[in-house]
Amino acid sequence: MDKGIYCLVLKNQGSTVRIGALGEITFKPGWHCYIGSALGSGGLKRLERHISLAAQRDKRPKWHVDYLLSSPLFSLIYAVCGVTSERLECRLAHELGGDEVPKFGCSDCTCISHLFYRQCDPEEEIISAFRQLQVTPTTKTIMSPCVEDNI
Repeated sequence: MDKGIYCLVLKNQGSTVRIGALGEITFKPGWHCYIGSALGSGGLKRLERHISLAAQRDKRPKWHVDYLLSSPLFSLIYAVCGVTSERLECRLAHELGGDEVPKFGCSDCTCISHLFYRQCDPEEEIISAFRQLQVTPTTKTIMSPCVEDNI
């Protein structure tokens, strides 16, 4: 199984969601980019878990991003991933940077965050960040269901 890094791209109308020990976080309406790694034994199959959680919304959250994936207020729109055996998720987070949600998804590193906000679709920016790291990006469209019709 290929190993690598990925960016989940979610969209919402603006909401407040309880994120485990981080507590309640207010999210601006727009696009949210979560950076993760898939270097474990399952490799990039981890994306299938995220997609399944976003579609079913029936599992108990384990990681910070699970709270967004299982929330009816967020839609998983697409994912960008790339094959690498290097630990590049923190460098990808640094490349993407910008308006972050502090401490989100980075309890195992020294990054400020692994979740970033954008007003507009960040796909080209994400692809550029992957290429800066010399990782070939692949985009997977998902469009998970959402309770909010106007997302």
